[in-house]
Amino acid sequence: MPTTQPPLTAAAIAAVRRGLQVALDGPSGLDDAGRLDAIRALEELACTVSAAQTALTAELADSTAADHEVLGIPADRRGQGVASMVAIARRESPHRGRRHLGLAQVVQRELPHTWSAWRAGRITEWRATVIARETACLSLEHRLAVDEALASDPDAIEAMSERQVVAAATAEAARLDAASLVARRRKAESERCVSIRPAPDTMVWLTALLPVASGVAVHAALTREADTARAQGDPRTKGQVMADELVARVTGDSADRGPGVTLNLVMPHDALLGTSDEPAHLTDLGPIPAELAREVVAGAVASGDEVWLRRLYASPTTGELVAMDSRARARRFPAGLARFIRLRDQVCRTPWCDAPIRHADHVHRHDDGGPTSGRNGQGACEACNYAKEAPRWRARPGPDGSVTTTLPTGHTYSTRPPPIATVRRRALPALRIDYVLTG
Repeated sequence: MPTTQPPLTAAAIAAVRRGLQVALDGPSGLDDAGRLDAIRALEELACTVSAAQTALTAELADSTAADHEVLGIPADRRGQGVASMVAIARRESPHRGRRHLGLAQVVQRELPHTWSAWRAGRITEWRATVIARETACLSLEHRLAVDEALASDPDAIEAMSERQVVAAATAEAARLDAASLVARRRKAESERCVSIRPAPDTMVWLTALLPVASGVAVHAALTREADTARAQGDPRTKGQVMADELVARVTGDSADRGPGVTLNLVMPHDALLGTSDEPAHLTDLGPIPAELAREVVAGAVASGDEVWLRRLYASPTTGELVAMDSRARARRFPAGLARFIRLRDQVCRTPWCDAPIRHADHVHRHDDGGPTSGRNGQGACEACNYAKEAPRWRARPGPDGSVTTTLPTGHTYSTRPPPIATVRRRALPALRIDYVLTG
């Protein structure tokens, strides 16, 4: 008689987790060899756990698509919102949720050897993602062939580094279908972009995804400028010269001033005046020290740039910006109110999504009678705004400024705007500063 496996319920998984927590309460009692063996065993367990998450994600996608079919949703919209649900469950951004979902929908059927090695704890989720990514341009027949060549031997795939996996997959794909690599390259070139994300110590990573020829040419030009400057006795490091030259060439901040640039800087008035050191907030970046904020303002004033001050007010109990309503009945938020929502929410309101705000979104849908107001507005990235339009998603604003969203599964989560100012006994005005560099 075949044995029936117990269901993989949240309660059963929680029991295993509690067992590990108890084991971590005191010293392990292992020698160094035992500790290393345990670390490896836990790594293999982590790989198998991520594979289980992927299997459940695939089941969720199939179930949701079937439900949408019953509801009469068009085929091209079935499954909308699944990636966002997965992201919330895994406490990650919607971007990663889409990656998890995409992998779940192909790995079991189109990469069976990779799936087998992953389930066995021989490779990580990221290694499986790399294999899926490098074979995405191939037909199913060729994808299965590459999967067999790379992962049919679990020992071999486990011993390979990420770079070796990429090289082997690319070589096998070129052998099977060279034209697909050309199409993939052209598609990749169409996705060129520039992005920004915060870095430690009030720095940012400014990243450009470019075709290889363009990227190499940009780097060569900056390197040549740095080598010339260093040869002439410039005390800056090579990296500093390259970074400064990049800024100068893009912004025109040298002999000739470039077009105007606006920085949305929110800071308490006493921090601006130097009587406190409460941090400021820079849109799309996050908190910055008061000293740096004052330097930005002082630098703009000293150089003759226009500085616009707008007074906003923070709640004396929460530190959040006070809501601002509009009498407009239009579907779109007026420019001033949309700006206020972006400044208040700072980033997308979805938990674990740090994406920049792209849409001022109605919490209670406008089509269902939701007002165009600060309380009924929230900042959202494009992905999260579209996800909440999926069937069976519901959201409602709270009187305290919170937003509660209910997923199709019945799970709920609530968010609040982040505090802008430190809570004090009295209301604190906060200043929004548009820092405009004029040509």
